Amino acid sequence: MQAVCVMGDAGSGKTAVCLGLSLNLKARGYRVAFFKPTVRPAGLTAAGTDEDTLLMQEVLGMSAAAGTPARLVVGPHYLQKYVRPEEDRRAIIESFRRVAGDAAVTVIEGTPPHMLLSLELDSAGLCRDFGASAIYICRVEDDFSLDQTILANDYLRAREIPILGTIFNDVPRTLVDKVRGLYAPILEARGLPVLGVIARNLEISAPTVAEFHKALGGDILAGEENLGRQVEDILVGAMTLESALSYLRRGAVANKALVTGGDRADLALAALETNTAAIILTGGLYPDVRVIARAAERGVPVILVHYDTYGALERMHEVSRKIRAEDRRAIAAVREGFDQGCDHERLMSGLRLPPPRSN
Repeated sequence: MQAVCVMGDAGSGKTAVCLGLSLNLKARGYRVAFFKPTVRPAGLTAAGTDEDTLLMQEVLGMSAAAGTPARLVVGPHYLQKYVRPEEDRRAIIESFRRVAGDAAVTVIEGTPPHMLLSLELDSAGLCRDFGASAIYICRVEDDFSLDQTILANDYLRAREIPILGTIFNDVPRTLVDKVRGLYAPILEARGLPVLGVIARNLEISAPTVAEFHKALGGDILAGEENLGRQVEDILVGAMTLESALSYLRRGAVANKALVTGGDRADLALAALETNTAAIILTGGLYPDVRVIARAAERGVPVILVHYDTYGALERMHEVSRKIRAEDRRAIAAVREGFDQGCDHERLMSGLRLPPPRSN
């Protein structure tokens, strides 16, 4: 059995890469399992189940016979929670073996390589326990992203973790050629294989209004039927009406969420005349009834929250797109992006899998 640990920062698109890799291997005839040893509280359902694990179990047809996998539920102050790390490690290793079963490949969704290093429950250490190779995921923002990728790979090499390579994921279309022509050769010159460059697809990367509502809470005042709309950008309504109107009329921001105080009816009404996915009203201030009426008419969700604008924005920037099993379009987009963007011959060569068993 082979194991592959997909590592990277939050928001790098690890789940999408795990999904694309798993579907590709499944299409080749291999039995694939999925394991996620570390989860964030925001990624859990009301019943305490990890959303990404649910997705992968459904898509891969994994049996539930192994029970709920052992996992670490971690936030920024995790040290007080896990006081017996050796016991936690043993439980996770046992759970991994149950989930892997007789699968040819187990795809593991990891964290940044160093995360939980203080308890020696980091992805690099668990990678060694699982006998897994590593794939590092880089979400390109600027040239510093490349520096971070080199540092992460050097760290994995220092820990003697086998590295399959790096995948540049969710790359803005304007940067694809730069990543292929500049970033990739720099990594290759350091002996770090590049397995692919996957261009950004808003069908996958743009969160929905419902995902922002889950993070923010608050009351839905209008447009509840359209919480599935995707949000491509966030506009903060802290400007004058004149400058806001000029900005909005240029059409510079499509499918945006406007975040503004509930007392800024002028901005909310102006945004409702443009391509707006949602309006987030902060400060617990109920808006002018004209805003509710116009939003209801246009089917635009309006969410009233009690955070101030800064607090709302902090929570919104932590939100990432969650793909669900019933979202066939997003799953198809993930598979297409992975199939088109990755070097499959190099990936399969690194995995060294035997021919799949015939059913």
